[in-house]
Amino acid sequence: MPLDSESCYRALATHDRRFDGRFFVGVRTTGIYCRPVCGVRLPRRENCRFYMSAAAAEADGYRPCLRCRPELAPGLASVDASAQFAKAAVRLIEEGALEQGGVDALAARIGITSRHLRRIFDAEFGVSPLEYAQTQRLLLAKRLLTDTSLPVLDVAFASGFRSLRRFNALFRTRYRMAPSRLRRAAAPGAAPGAMRFELGYRPPFDWDALLAFLAARAIPDVERVERGRYVRTLAIAHRGGRAEGFIALAHAPRRCAVRLDVSPTLASVVPAVIGRVRHAFDLGCDPAPIAARLGDIAQANPGLRVPGTCDGFELAVRAVVGQQISVAAARTLLGRIAVAFGQPLAGSLPRGIARAFPAAEAIAARPIAELRAIGLPGARAQTLSALAQRVASGAIALVPGADVERTMAALETIRGIGRWTSSYIAMRALGWPDAFLEHDLGVLKALGETSAANARRRSEAWRPWRAYAVIHLWSNHG
Repeated sequence: MPLDSESCYRALATHDRRFDGRFFVGVRTTGIYCRPVCGVRLPRRENCRFYMSAAAAEADGYRPCLRCRPELAPGLASVDASAQFAKAAVRLIEEGALEQGGVDALAARIGITSRHLRRIFDAEFGVSPLEYAQTQRLLLAKRLLTDTSLPVLDVAFASGFRSLRRFNALFRTRYRMAPSRLRRAAAPGAAPGAMRFELGYRPPFDWDALLAFLAARAIPDVERVERGRYVRTLAIAHRGGRAEGFIALAHAPRRCAVRLDVSPTLASVVPAVIGRVRHAFDLGCDPAPIAARLGDIAQANPGLRVPGTCDGFELAVRAVVGQQISVAAARTLLGRIAVAFGQPLAGSLPRGIARAFPAAEAIAARPIAELRAIGLPGARAQTLSALAQRVASGAIALVPGADVERTMAALETIRGIGRWTSSYIAMRALGWPDAFLEHDLGVLKALGETSAANARRRSEAWRPWRAYAVIHLWSNHG
């Protein structure tokens, strides 16, 4: 959408956090671009230019502010089809998709033409996919140089550059400084190799409610919630292998941010880690329009988020295993799956976690009898095996921004997966904000309905934020 410069300037003058990440301002007299929440002295209106993305500001010759740090701005939730395609493309770019086949291959993976992808990027971000990717790589490098003590060579490779020479040259050209300058200015005292990031959000944010949801469903040995902190293992496919390690998250409410610690063993996949955490904790959410649309059901708690996931396949397994049993029983079975088929992680790990949740390939390769041996009913073991095989083959992609209707339809061709399960996966794994669980007993009870058709009819008033309605209904009625 075109930016209204007068509204942008008012948001800049008041440091309005609702607009953080929704636009960036370039100041003509300094050649620097900032977030609207930047604490520097307000520039004169005639010296300001407003941009839809950091990439658009950099393409116009501006360099990022070292004070407000544009790389810390929260992301954006997406609702319409174009925004969903853009979100899917961004997620793949963050995971290095452009290195493997360029824009044509990227567009093919999300089911559109490269021409349409370029049009979407221009409309959503004001730049081409390649320009967007280049800016994201540089901003990630800037963040790693500032927030970690990784060697510059490791920073270059972790940010997606193929050579240190190319990284140094582009960094100097774009930011008019050597990478070593940021390293000298980095906060002292960081442990060697430690990686800590702040991921911003738009308030309000009910961290405690989100953590309680995750704690009740935490898979033993894989994740743990303790003293306001979430810790879990991660295993991410990377260049023919797997990067394995752990992450830990804590709340930094005064900074409207979540603090993320990433183990050094995940340095090669930092972009993917950050993308997964943003999705898992719904950090792109804009609570104001959601609360306005939901009305009374959101009044008690306007800061609720839709819990996503760090692993789409893991979430789908949760949905299948959890059919028609209690949360506690599902947690027990998921723990057995992790022990039976997940890989133990080497090295020093935080207390309470020990192994990565198994990849789809690991479960697809096991006979049904082994799945039944851990306590799964025969029919559910068959469903889980079929799901693993579809995901492992690439026939189903469980990532944010994937085509929702096509993915749900593909899931429902698997015997044992119905509308509730596919909708739950769409809500949490695909990040679809309009997913609605009209057959869910908790939703029906909260609405005082016995008919799924009536629940669906009432939900029309909450479009396009019905997934948030589900979370509020669950919260309001236990």
